[in-house]
Amino acid sequence: MKIAVLKISGKTISEFISSEIWIDAIKNLYKDFQGIIIVHGAGKNISEWSEKLGHQNEFINGQRVTSAGQMEVVAAVQAGLINSQLLAKLNSSDFEAVGLSGIDRGTFVASYFDKNLGYVGKPELVGSAKWINQLLKERIIPVFSSVCRDADGNLMNVNADIFAESLSLAVKADSVFFVSDVDGVKLNGNVVNSLSEDEIIKGIVAGEITDGMIPKLKSCIELLKMGINKIWIGSKVTGINEINGTWIITKTESGYGKVGIA
Repeated sequence: MKIAVLKISGKTISEFISSEIWIDAIKNLYKDFQGIIIVHGAGKNISEWSEKLGHQNEFINGQRVTSAGQMEVVAAVQAGLINSQLLAKLNSSDFEAVGLSGIDRGTFVASYFDKNLGYVGKPELVGSAKWINQLLKERIIPVFSSVCRDADGNLMNVNADIFAESLSLAVKADSVFFVSDVDGVKLNGNVVNSLSEDEIIKGIVAGEITDGMIPKLKSCIELLKMGINKIWIGSKVTGINEINGTWIITKTESGYGKVGIA
């Protein structure tokens, strides 16, 4: 079964909800894949709600520092409001979608990254993901927020790019699309068509790859290592053969990835 994981960034969600372009994109993806999973962030919305409720927005290498109080905001906004809005859009557009999180059915448990980040972790597969594949066989689109739990049952904030990585590996996805508000990964001021692991590391060290792009590209590296080699970052997906952006690949012939127009 060919499975595509579509990770929607928090900055892209409003466009996804308001535009029919994305409904057409999913229909086109179904021409190439038998199953589609959506994973979403909510960074922009969480920051806005955190400010309203008096929480400070602080990030370390693209990861949100999350106190117990701010974790409540993360769960309420991401697993509640945003997930519901996405479901409303999909189900009103003749798809059958169901809202889920990393907590459901005990499939994932998050381990803590760093005490300085607070309730922030990396999800580990501890249960079976077969139930997700069964949903896909029934042409149901699982829509996952990346909220997880720790081993003691505390809510955990998991970066949606990192969750998409773990989920993709669990269901043995064929392709992973990281959809954001950028046309692709930029190096030397230009969007590159392709980018290898070595070039990603070099770009991070050189300070050209920063902020939220760091955990995204580190997740891409892990996906490559685990055998998923169709990974893409960009802003528009109309079909597997009709996309512009940056492909993450095992290696390139020379230098930074080939520069192109996205």
